[in-house]
Amino acid sequence: MEKSPDRPATIEDVAKLAGVSIATVSRAIRTPEKVAETTRKKVTAAIARTGYTANAMAQNLRMQRSQMVMVLANSISDPNFPGILTGLEKVANARGYGLLIGNTEGEIRHEEKYLRFLATGMVDGLVLLTGHVPVAGWPKALSDNLPPMVAAATPISHANVSYVGVDDVSAAKIAAEYLISLGHRRIAYISGPQGGAVSELRHQGYCAALASAFDESAFWKVQGNGTGEGGRAAIERLFIRDNLPSAFFCYNDDTAIGVIGALKSRGFRVPEDFSVIGFDDIPFSNNVTPALTTIRQPRRQIGEIAMTHLLDHLPGRDIPFETSLLHGDLIVRNSCSTPAPNA
Repeated sequence: MEKSPDRPATIEDVAKLAGVSIATVSRAIRTPEKVAETTRKKVTAAIARTGYTANAMAQNLRMQRSQMVMVLANSISDPNFPGILTGLEKVANARGYGLLIGNTEGEIRHEEKYLRFLATGMVDGLVLLTGHVPVAGWPKALSDNLPPMVAAATPISHANVSYVGVDDVSAAKIAAEYLISLGHRRIAYISGPQGGAVSELRHQGYCAALASAFDESAFWKVQGNGTGEGGRAAIERLFIRDNLPSAFFCYNDDTAIGVIGALKSRGFRVPEDFSVIGFDDIPFSNNVTPALTTIRQPRRQIGEIAMTHLLDHLPGRDIPFETSLLHGDLIVRNSCSTPAPNA
């Protein structure tokens, strides 16, 4: 049974035509030496008949490697993404590898599409910016055939996957300590998405800084979602209360920019009435008024180290587990000052 002319061929089409399982097709592509010659010939013939990425598949069957790495991201519109990608691409190009970008937009259906592609063996390695291993709901035979992988920017809990990112706890502690050094005693943490690993790590750093100066009654967490609108919404919820903080430590710069906008819309001045500090140092953070004090994340370096670690251990499948945490720098601009006299 050949594919319908109105849609591209899939690995399922190849498996059905060859009379084998999807996992067998994957093995025939990635590790042909482990597949019987008769089966390998069936798979090769089915690829040719369906037109399923035939040239690349044939090259893989001959060379057993593609010289390609996939970068799987929740959103390529994330302002941190271009800097990380620059670092990834620099090292990949120097080592003779190309990059494929998988943009999931946080949707399972998109992730499944890229999983199906990964199962064909058309990439030698995988860099995860998503914060999780993409195997939910997939047969073990397919998930076991995922290429070697490294996580960058967002750690992956409960998985033996190497990670490269900023030291979120230490950097957040520096940010909160800076506000304390200015004299602030009521500092609110505006969080990222609920349950997000990075947001929780940055909250730990905030708590560590406050614990060294105050008791737990000073801890103040307001739920956000990592967007400017989430920052605005957090301010609206706070202003229902009688007691207000004098400073805001925000999960990221997008949140901080939303917080500044919400405060201004209420007639307040930043930093005269409230101080605001962000995290990431995205390009726009120096162009907002006032220019945002923030933590600079070494995005390009994260990409370079992650790709180096991945390629250093290819074509083998077992990558030694390592965690590389990089220093975040405090960038002082104009959005923070001493508390207002009545604060």
